[in-house]
Amino acid sequence: MSATIRSWAWPLGLALLCLVAGGISGAVSGGGGEWYRGLAKPPGTPPSWVFGPVWSTLYLMMGAAAGLLVVKKSWCAVRLFAVQFALNLAWSPMFFGLQQPALALGVILAMGLLIGLTVRAARVDSPAAARLLLPYWAWVTYATWLNAGFAFLNR
Repeated sequence: MSATIRSWAWPLGLALLCLVAGGISGAVSGGGGEWYRGLAKPPGTPPSWVFGPVWSTLYLMMGAAAGLLVVKKSWCAVRLFAVQFALNLAWSPMFFGLQQPALALGVILAMGLLIGLTVRAARVDSPAAARLLLPYWAWVTYATWLNAGFAFLNR
């Protein structure tokens, strides 16, 4: 495979892979259904329809960032990305599927830390990848606030 093809194939392929993996994680968790609708919600909770488009966009951006890191052979950042992404995929089943907001809070706190470390490591080899991860980091920070609120209000 030529370098030109590789330079866009990795970001495109990993963007699609992240989108599919995120969709599967969300589908497995079932979205919480009646349980979620019955929870006391913290201030700033968006309507449920917001999550699909936001997460779809973020998964595409995350995957593109990961692909750029692979192309640049930024292996430290790739490893950090992989660990935080595994936590990302575990969060929905833990929060919605197992209905455990307090445990999910621990997962999302670790995820936020690892996203920050990924951004920091990515800045060296691929500033574009680091920039692509910033909206994800911001959303996860917001989601951490929501998760903490759900855990506190529904103890």
